Amino acid sequence: MPRRKRVVRRPDVPDAKFRSRNVTRFISKLMYDGKRSLAERIIYDAFDAIENKQKRPPLEVFEQALKNAKPSTEVKPRRVGGSTYQVPVEVRNDRGLALAMRWLIKSARTRNGRSMSEKLASELMDAAAGQGATIKKREETHKMAESNKAFAHYRW
Repeated sequence: MPRRKRVVRRPDVPDAKFRSRNVTRFISKLMYDGKRSLAERIIYDAFDAIENKQKRPPLEVFEQALKNAKPSTEVKPRRVGGSTYQVPVEVRNDRGLALAMRWLIKSARTRNGRSMSEKLASELMDAAAGQGATIKKREETHKMAESNKAFAHYRW
């Protein structure tokens, strides 16, 4: 983190198929060892599976899943007088999206069986419906922030 200037974020180039910046960011987070084409194939196969099962546009399901998984508050550790408090803070929009994407990918990877594209498709559908491991993680984060509301005055 720089001490002087604000970091200027380069704009994400929209993906080729859906023209969505969020899909591009998701592909980048899913990617291992620079294998972008493999990550794109996994996501596009997952989108095809979603379209076959739900009979809805896959981008709509994806955006709904991101919206449902995005946290509004989280806790950050703050050291005051020798003890560490978990202070609840509001989550910025871009950080909330990054957390939602990270949680979706992690919970899709931990599902057992089948190929990654099928696991990702089922996790996205679950998150869009308001259930699944990702939504549970968001609720857990909100619950933690709610229980530590007493330390909100330590916010910086």
